[in-house]
Amino acid sequence: MIIGKVVGNVFSTRKCQSLVGYKLLVIKPLFGNKDDFFVAADTLGAGIGECVLVTTDNTTQYALDRQAPIDAIVVGIIDEEPQLEG
Repeated sequence: MIIGKVVGNVFSTRKCQSLVGYKLLVIKPLFGNKDDFFVAADTLGAGIGECVLVTTDNTTQYALDRQAPIDAIVVGIIDEEPQLEG
């Protein structure tokens, strides 16, 4: 899983039918390679500036309620931005 911050939205006037109902968000990872922004699907209602928990790759299918071509999905909205200790 990845902890990231929502930094934008992706708007699409036409998309695969199985993607209808998913909001597409641009996520900036907070840890690791912070230059690798990516797009994640969302049904929880996360907004710009919020910290989110994202699952990726083959585990994404466990969070979906239907078959869809999604490789990253928001599975949680984090209440407080985590801080590294040390």
